[in-house]
Formats: sequence, structure tokens, C-alpha cells
Amino acid sequence: MTMISIAERIPDEASAYAYLEELRWGDTPECPHCGNTERCYFLNPANGKSRATRTGAQSERRVWKCGACRKQFSVITNTIMHGTKIPVRTWVFVIFEMCSNKNGVAAREIERRYGMTPRSAWHMTHRIREAMTEDGLDIWSTTVVADETFIGGKEANKHAHQRQEVGGGVGGKIPVLTLINTETGKARSRVIPDVTAATLEKAIADQVRMNWSVLYTDEARAYQKIGRKFAQHHTVNHSEGEYVRKIPGRTVTTNRAENFFSQLKRSLDGTHHHVSREHLHRYLAEFDYRYSTRDETDAERMERLVGQVGGKRLAYRPLATSRAS
Repeated sequence: MTMISIAERIPDEASAYAYLEELRWGDTPECPHCGNTERCYFLNPANGKSRATRTGAQSERRVWKCGACRKQFSVITNTIMHGTKIPVRTWVFVIFEMCSNKNGVAAREIERRYGMTPRSAWHMTHRIREAMTEDGLDIWSTTVVADETFIGGKEANKHAHQRQEVGGGVGGKIPVLTLINTETGKARSRVIPDVTAATLEKAIADQVRMNWSVLYTDEARAYQKIGRKFAQHHTVNHSEGEYVRKIPGRTVTTNRAENFFSQLKRSLDGTHHHVSREHLHRYLAEFDYRYSTRDETDAERMERLVGQVGGKRLAYRPLATSRAS
């Protein structure tokens, strides 16, 4: 699948709605109000394509009606696209770009490419990142690679009045913990307040059944106490130039996490340039999503994401408020 093939398939709004219905529902429309899937029927407009709105304008929005609760809905009702003024066709294009571009796409690029206002493009990309967050966090019982990094510029490169010291970080940098499941290849990243043993243990315990799992880390002292609560704990000593350790039946390494951090930092620096602490968790969700689905095609990754857009509405006002704070 390419952008050209998508554009040929959805030349107008009606076909874009139909395309989203195919990706999200398949052959079984689901009412977002009551969850009914058995008695939903399409309200076909008189001219077969568009209908008049309350203002008299013509709309190509495909409308369905639930036979159970009797409410009307469309494929974007109660999703990240709910109430959008941006054409659904544009949403499809931007979703594909964010699923297929491993370095991410800056809001400024979306603004220029699709003729949006800066805040519309910024809000849109954040809503798509919200959809990329993992649904139904399951607890892992497996071999897990754990490592932490720091996001942000060097304090020495900042103006004097912008330099700061933040507990747990390096200067004003933001600590991030990433866990990688060696069996499934999935990544989970979290913004954490510091890299103390207590903080790392809590973040790991929320996602891993420790006494049933195996932990791979570097030689950082904080992991020594945490490792005792795992079934096994193996380390590599980076300070001595050791990055892979061979033991009977296992190859111990944290290279998966190092590779993830390498891509993450290159993309944040090169594409987004600056990411605030308040919104970093959504950027992490975006990179986790693409990393965890790296073996899928762009089409499969996009279809998976469209299946996750329900129930994840993200209003602009609280988002912008946190941005300004």
C-alpha cells in the first residue's frame, strides 16, 4: 500500500468513510452508543452520495442507525475523530503517514502538506498518538529487557536562564524507562520521575510478573535489588565494554533497548526538535507502537491502528492547557 493507492481508492469523503468502515468494522457495523452489532442499517441518502445537513449544506458523511437504541452514528462517532471539522480523507492520509514513517511526522509538516492551521495539525497528531497507546495492558511473564535513558538537550547548550536541575535526571533531561518483551518484541516506555531503585521497581512491577520472569539489564546498581525479585536476573557490564554475554541456553544483552533508544532520540531530535515533559508519553506511545509492529506491513499497521481509535477522544482545551503550563 502506498499513499497514491490510498488516494486512488478514496477520491472523496464518502469513499473515505466507507474505507474506514471496512478497516474498523469489516462487514459488521457496531453502534458506539450501545454496542449493538445485529440491527444497524445504513441511511442511504436520496442521491446515493450526500445528504443535506441542518444548515442546508451537503455532507458526504455516511450515517448509520442502530435498531436497538435508535440512535444515529458514523464510523467516527466516539473516536479520536469525533466532531472533527477536518475531512476524513485527510485523516486517513495522516494516519497512514504516521504509521509508515519510522521517524514520525512533525505537526508543522502536516500543517504545510494538508493546508491546516498549526493548532489543528498539532491536535490531530496528538489524537493519533493517543490511539497508538496500548489497549488493555496485560502483565508479562517472560524474559524482559529493561533500560533507561534521558530525553532532552544538554544544559550547557541552553541559555543561562533556561538551565535547570531536576531531581532524578541529568540536568533538565527527562528520565524514560523502556521494557522490551524478548518473546513478542513489544516495547513499553514510560516517563518516570527519577531512576532510583524504588521508582524503577514500581514501574516494572506494574507491567511484569517479576517472580515468573527473567530480567536482562546493564550493571546499574538500581537493578541489583530489583533483580532479586525475578526468577532470574542477568546483566552485561557496559563499563567494561561487554554488550553480549553468552551463558548456557541464553544470550544476555540489552541491545534491543539500546537500538530502540537510538531510533527514538534520532527521531525526536531530527523530526520534532523539542518535546515537553507533559506530552512526551504520547510520543513514546507512538514509537512503542511502530517498534512493536515493525514486522507488519504499513497496511497492517494502519488497519490495527484504526481498530484502536474507539473511545479515545482527546479534547483540545485540556491538551493545550497542559501544553502551556
